[in-house]
Amino acid sequence: MRPHRLRVQAFGAFATTEEVSFDDLEGLFLLHGETGAGKTTLLDAIAFALYGRVPGERGKTRRLRSDHAPAGVRTEVELEATIGGRRLRITRKPEQERPKKSGTGVTKEQASVLLAEVTPAGDWEVKSARIGEADAEIADLMGMSAEQFFQVVLLPQGQFAQFLHADAEARARLLQRLFGTDRFRAVEDWLAERRRATAAEVTVAADRVNLLVAQVAQAASVAVPETTDVPAGPPEPWQAGWTADLAASAAAERDAAATVVAARKADLDVALAAKTLAEQLADRQRRRRDTLRRQAELQAAAGEIDLLRAAADAAARAAEVAP
Repeated sequence: MRPHRLRVQAFGAFATTEEVSFDDLEGLFLLHGETGAGKTTLLDAIAFALYGRVPGERGKTRRLRSDHAPAGVRTEVELEATIGGRRLRITRKPEQERPKKSGTGVTKEQASVLLAEVTPAGDWEVKSARIGEADAEIADLMGMSAEQFFQVVLLPQGQFAQFLHADAEARARLLQRLFGTDRFRAVEDWLAERRRATAAEVTVAADRVNLLVAQVAQAASVAVPETTDVPAGPPEPWQAGWTADLAASAAAERDAAATVVAARKADLDVALAAKTLAEQLADRQRRRRDTLRRQAELQAAAGEIDLLRAAADAAARAAEVAP
């Protein structure tokens, strides 16, 4: 937001009409003057034009009209500024009392706003005359609420003096109130809670890792290394390296055992082939022995066989002549 021109009338410390042209000022400038000269009033006027209210206790009292202003002069603030790349003119009047047009006494005049934007031709085009609509558009262009604008852009003078004389704890509370650091405290509390929760999760995970390490050591028939025996190195958990070494050793032993098993299997195949040949030879030898024994038995009974054959022949002939 870049202000170009500010006009105040019967506002705060100014009883009549005063105008400030910011375009006449270049770079960084200082707003200074005696106490009561109206320095804060100018800042309040900018805040009032943008948000319809002023910061601090002055905003709570709702007394924006100058006590020295003539009765016929209306309290009014007009601000020309470039906001969000748009050249706007904001004219605001607070709720105030004015003399009745007829008769005596005063009547209450409601607060009003007039939001206008400069056209490419250089004319002013009214964008809104409704307070809610104008406030929403200005806040959207500003990108911050009134509270944020007061805390970040306009530092209340009274609270700053209080800050200078306060102790450390009071300063922390005041800064928290001035700059709305509650969200940072909430983030800090969330981080602390997250740290505690993460520490608990780490403890549980460490217990599980210790249990797994003990199971691995039991399966590998080795002892769990002591903490002092753990080699120094990068912040990687030593359990990972230790188990990797055990796995490499187990893999090497497995490969060696596989080689031995392959060799024993080849020996077994050779032995089984020799066993098959021996069984075949034994079977032939058994059949030869049986044949030789049967031959010997037949040779021993050859005479008896001849007698039986002769008797059989005689019986056959006798059978023919028997009828």
